[in-house]
Amino acid sequence: MRVRTAAVLAAPAVLLLAAFFVLPLAAVAHDAFAGGGAFARVLAMPAFWPSLAGSAVLTVVASLLSVTVGVAVALHLSRLPERARTLASFVIALPLTFSGLIVAYGFILAYGRAGFFTQLLAFAGFDAATLGKALFTPVGLAFASSYYLIPRVVMALLPVFVNFDPAQLAAAESLGATRAQALAQVMLPQVAAPIAGSACLIAAVVFGAYGTALALVGTQLRILPLQLYSLVSETGSDFPAAAALALLITAACSSIMAAGEWFGSRHERHL
Repeated sequence: MRVRTAAVLAAPAVLLLAAFFVLPLAAVAHDAFAGGGAFARVLAMPAFWPSLAGSAVLTVVASLLSVTVGVAVALHLSRLPERARTLASFVIALPLTFSGLIVAYGFILAYGRAGFFTQLLAFAGFDAATLGKALFTPVGLAFASSYYLIPRVVMALLPVFVNFDPAQLAAAESLGATRAQALAQVMLPQVAAPIAGSACLIAAVVFGAYGTALALVGTQLRILPLQLYSLVSETGSDFPAAAALALLITAACSSIMAAGEWFGSRHERHL
């Protein structure tokens, strides 16, 4: 009876997974492997390796920036009263409701060549053209992407910090540890796995995302999702190569997520 009940409850999730993940992935894989050397053609494309490097830079910079800021914000929110924390969490989560087009347009208005903050820095003696151009690089895109990645980190880590007992830090300090030692040796081992999981989650998101990048720089920036978009929407003549590139991006994102899960499970076993 319990097995039948579990099967009935799991059936909708299994159907959704099959319809929206397994079947589309199988169709893409069929096109890629039936394309006659599609993977070799992708690897031989002149733009592939520069795009891979651009995606790597974007992923590393966006992840480091988002995790650093997100951890600090989540730690601060965990120390606030519950009502203030709830209000602040609501405000921080608002960027998740905006589309990539809105985010890109806002950053162009604020940090583009004629943007508000760019012009303020130009009055201070900086070169407005150089500052405005930086927004349309992988590092600039990482800066723009952190706008919606930081709230993901905060929402994921806030319950962890709220449930952490600060009495542990007080006990460590009473035994002679400095504040930094207490954080590094008492708190960090307990929150390292969730932080690593959040870092891998947003790394996978930004590695495969293209909406904000497309709205911000079009197809001029060399990252893998925009190269895939070009293969599908512009040339439209080598769909097996597009399918192969899609599988490579999927494999990379899945590997990043798997690395986060592996680190989390391994870390928890050693606590």
